[in-house]
Amino acid sequence: MTQLRKLWDDHPNLVSWLALAVGMVVILYFAARHVGFQPGQWAALIAATIGLAGLCVWFISWEDRDSQ
Repeated sequence: MTQLRKLWDDHPNLVSWLALAVGMVVILYFAARHVGFQPGQWAALIAATIGLAGLCVWFISWEDRDSQ
């Protein structure tokens, strides 16, 4: 548990990105599991979702920088 806390203290944006990306990919899977996507389409959707999660965390981090 101390290692997780140290990781959060050292890299809060990276940990937030990872957590948000995992959650978004899980939601994507459950929302689109019966659509019939091909593996390449799944890969593109997952990559776009991970990128979007990174952008969300980056945008939110702007507010943290402004308040300091």
